[in-house]
Amino acid sequence: MKHPFGLIFKMLVPIAIGMAVVWWLFSREFDPAVLDSIHWSSRVLLCIVLALLFMAGRDYGMTWRFRILTDRSLSWLSALKVCMLCEFTSCVTPTTAGGSAFGMLFLHREGIEFGKGTALMMTTLFLDNLFFVFTLPLFLLLVPYDLLFGFGERAFTVGLQSVFWSIYGLLTAWTAVLCTGILIKPRAIRTALGRLFRLGWLRRWADKADTLGADMEATGRDLRHRSLSWWLKAFAATSVSWLSRFLLVNALFLGFAPGADQFVVLARQFVVWVILMVSPTPGGAGISEWLFTTYYGDLLGGAGMALVIALFWRILSYYVYLIIGCFILPSWLGKGLKKSRKYA
Repeated sequence: MKHPFGLIFKMLVPIAIGMAVVWWLFSREFDPAVLDSIHWSSRVLLCIVLALLFMAGRDYGMTWRFRILTDRSLSWLSALKVCMLCEFTSCVTPTTAGGSAFGMLFLHREGIEFGKGTALMMTTLFLDNLFFVFTLPLFLLLVPYDLLFGFGERAFTVGLQSVFWSIYGLLTAWTAVLCTGILIKPRAIRTALGRLFRLGWLRRWADKADTLGADMEATGRDLRHRSLSWWLKAFAATSVSWLSRFLLVNALFLGFAPGADQFVVLARQFVVWVILMVSPTPGGAGISEWLFTTYYGDLLGGAGMALVIALFWRILSYYVYLIIGCFILPSWLGKGLKKSRKYA
């Protein structure tokens, strides 16, 4: 069990980073007249409620997916608890690690065997990646390319475009590896990984590569017999969760900037989340606020209103989960401590 002060430190780091960037953005970009332009009408309040509903939709999709992947051996409450714990760990770890890295521990505490939990979390990773690979063409059909990457300062848009396509290319390649390693030829992928990571400087990760190959093979044994309807349900739950994340921002724009093109807002959320997949800071702290404010500024006539919406977005999509985690994690750790004493 981790020391409580270590956990508190992990929580304070992303908060401090996020607040520092917000303060810097406010000092640079914010105009007090922006607040005067906000009319707290019933429409604005209704749209904030709508954003809260999309926040619930995000959690419902993830909870539903855990129920599907465990063949309903998890109750709705247990699946929701695992979902919240995964979200919390995503908030306090770099997004390159993510909450899924701890998912098998949370599932095990709810009665799922470690091997099964590892397979389930690898399946969630595959489904998440598959969603991003499949939905990009749809967004490009809905929104002109220039509205995603051809506006504003050239240095920003060129950099944004380069980073996005680099990450998306790696994401597509990784999805292909997962698909092959899980569903098509798991033994071949495991062998290929073993040979690759015996070369030169890659040898330091040979053990991890072998573990990854073994996990793929085990996951494949569980998934290859699954029906098409099972896969469609799991993908539908994944889509509900991710689209709800994106639409939360649409709801905020409807309240604070109803004149913005909603398809553009939605498509840019896709770009934002792809880039945040490789954020080195815990939960994308700092980078999220800066990227959102810079990327959406042209739709709002300036960075001031974008910063206001960014704060609401981060509160609902990030800080809320930190708070929820503070309440759930102590009881989860206490439950594990009681079990360890029981079997000591």
